[in-house]
Amino acid sequence: MAPYVESVHQVKQLVGAVKYRPLKGERLQKLLEDQNSVEPELSAYLQQHNAGNVLVVNIESVPALEALDEILSIEELDGVLVGPHDLSCSLGIPEQYDHPRFMAAVEEIIRKARNHGKGGGMHMIYPGLEQEAAWIKKGANLIVHSADAIAFQRTIQHEISYIKHLLGEEKPSSAKNLNI
Repeated sequence: MAPYVESVHQVKQLVGAVKYRPLKGERLQKLLEDQNSVEPELSAYLQQHNAGNVLVVNIESVPALEALDEILSIEELDGVLVGPHDLSCSLGIPEQYDHPRFMAAVEEIIRKARNHGKGGGMHMIYPGLEQEAAWIKKGANLIVHSADAIAFQRTIQHEISYIKHLLGEEKPSSAKNLNI
């Protein structure tokens, strides 16, 4: 997964790094320009060697939106994810995840990705569970649900709150009790 991609050139470079490794340098550039430039044996090796590799890029800016159809036309690209914070800032509406321009941009990204046969979705750290379900209903099939550090922080906060509740110091942080 590559952050903040805005151009076809960037995606092609990522294709080289993800789908055609271990090739590098001039040999890789030649392959990226012409798929028929490698010997059949090397082509078969690269396919087998990189078979499990997946390339997903983040669409997080207005320039990326403007280049989206070109980006999605790259065959080796597997999917795109919206970076909600960066996209909202690029749109001039920071952290306004329910703003009509933000919502329209995300819908466009997901719709175009799915129409190109690619995965499309979002990092769901900010908008919340209801919005996560709403994007899935609108066609998103790639969801990064939270982040390990955030999930860890929430769990620790909840557990400490519950311990304080057991000690009579405060109410638990949510209705869910942890019986550890």
